[in-house]
Amino acid sequence: MSQDKTNQNLFEDFAPISTEKWEEKIQTDLKGADYHRRLFWNSPEGIQVKPFYRSEDLENINYLENKPNEFPFVRGTKKHNNEWLVRQDIFVDDVEKANKKALDILMKGVNSLCFIFSDKYIAKVSDIEKLMENIQADSVEVNFKIGPGAHKVIAVYEELVKKYNRAPEEIEGSVDFDPFYNLTFKGLFCQSEDYAFKHAAQLIQAAEFLPNFKTLSVNGLNLRNAGANIVQELAFSLSMGAEYITRLTDEGLSVDDIAPRIKFHFGVGSNYFMEIAKLRAARALWANIVNAYGPENTDKTKMYIHSSNISLNKTVYDAHVNMLRTTTESFSAMLGGTDSFTVLPYNANFEWPNEFSERIARNQQLLLKEESFIDKVVDPGAGSYYIESLTNELIDKTWELFLKADELGGYTDAVKAGFVQDEIETSANERKDFAAKRKEIYLGTNQYPNFTEAFDHVINPDSLKPFDQTSKSATVRTLKQFRVTQDFEMLRFTTDMYAKENKRPLAFMLTIGNQNMRKARAQFACNFFAVAGFEVQDNNGFKTIEEGLAAAKAANAQIVVLCSSDDDYAALGMDFAKATKDTTIGVVAGYPKNLIEEFKANGLSKLIHVKSNILEELKAYQRELGIIE
Repeated sequence: MSQDKTNQNLFEDFAPISTEKWEEKIQTDLKGADYHRRLFWNSPEGIQVKPFYRSEDLENINYLENKPNEFPFVRGTKKHNNEWLVRQDIFVDDVEKANKKALDILMKGVNSLCFIFSDKYIAKVSDIEKLMENIQADSVEVNFKIGPGAHKVIAVYEELVKKYNRAPEEIEGSVDFDPFYNLTFKGLFCQSEDYAFKHAAQLIQAAEFLPNFKTLSVNGLNLRNAGANIVQELAFSLSMGAEYITRLTDEGLSVDDIAPRIKFHFGVGSNYFMEIAKLRAARALWANIVNAYGPENTDKTKMYIHSSNISLNKTVYDAHVNMLRTTTESFSAMLGGTDSFTVLPYNANFEWPNEFSERIARNQQLLLKEESFIDKVVDPGAGSYYIESLTNELIDKTWELFLKADELGGYTDAVKAGFVQDEIETSANERKDFAAKRKEIYLGTNQYPNFTEAFDHVINPDSLKPFDQTSKSATVRTLKQFRVTQDFEMLRFTTDMYAKENKRPLAFMLTIGNQNMRKARAQFACNFFAVAGFEVQDNNGFKTIEEGLAAAKAANAQIVVLCSSDDDYAALGMDFAKATKDTTIGVVAGYPKNLIEEFKANGLSKLIHVKSNILEELKAYQRELGIIE
């Protein structure tokens, strides 16, 4: 190697290796297995993810030379850092308590607040004034989800600016006016379609004195919680944003008036790299959409993004695992360049968040900022072959779906035609099916449950079923927000409630024969039945079927699972079938396909294996045991 290292390329002494050579090596290591089937996978968005990426994957991407804060803002809207606002939401049922809580958490690292009012709470101007007491509106972002009270918030701000001589251009915040939410989830516009957009125009005009205050909201989070994949979330969110501009320019406003007033709220799920790419793709697509309307400068094309964790993948059982989920999700949104973020408390889906869960949620993003320094580097994913490729593919697939909605007349007409619902419901049903067959794992719920966990009290029943807000006057089919694990949780909760007055069902592992296989299949079967809240008993092994069944009877087991190898099943399966036929529920762990017909002929039809629809099969066991009808 040359001793002169001046301007020397670190790898110049190594010959470049082609993609073909890498694939040849991989194929050798796979020992003849299908390379594409083993190492490629398809995301829910229809993107084929490769096992490795190279510089050649970036050849047709045209934005790579763009710098941060440069159109179309793939690399973010900040030039020197990756700063974001740490937001915490406060539910308002008592104005004085909400104000006190806001002042408290502002001393604990929060620099963005959101006051959330119930739909039934009719806020008065005096309520908003009380909420804002001692909060400096020019030093903290304040957001309001207040339903029909948005105009009251703006009126109070106008008074406060005059009263306290605040600089209006330094005030940041928002009101969450979102007519599309009512249409999508309640089935009709509030009052009327015409009123919705006239009111949107009035809010923009009323807030003219606050140049950095957002008045219109696009809530992609709600679409994700209804089962939308990332492409659907992006495409339909952008469709809503574009419709704001189209409809409000008809009301006499310009794109320069409208676009800077829109705040996008995206949900963040567990597909780590895809979520980073999503926010990058969103900014690029929105910048180009707004640019098509002819704004006065490219600053008007910047997208303002608030993000928060989706609830779709959160669980009631083993709920502390939600903290791990929200941490990785938060990390990806921050690397993607979100402008503000709310961490979902781990217990928010099944009970009112408490001081502990809110503190942990708040500190999760403070740790990422203060101890991991995620706010110091603009667009950390830039140049990554994988992330840049995902970003580009998301741009292409999102644009394709956006155009389909646009051809129907935009978001509103696409909902009226049922197009949005069809797309998202298809995706939602796929997610449910994947969970039922354990193609997607939800730790602690459909796989690896905590065997000792059980609810001995009734939890909020609404947390175990979809959130249906359909109005009696609905004119379109609505979407319902849900969690993928709800059916599993209802399954297990039903067993827990049954066990309060009855013996909890016991699944007994009759382990015999091949030591490695019986151990592996017993572990699989224990996990399988524990998902339904059944008690499980593993065993070291029995010498005979008769010995194992005697032990199962002594343990008062309702289910006995034969755990061994397929070869052993050929010798032992018939004895097990005959012995359990009329006395207990006999089950075979595995899928010995050459023996299945013979098993069935002898009354042994229950097999559990990796391709089982675990949800439907566990319901069947509950039915047989009399737990459900």
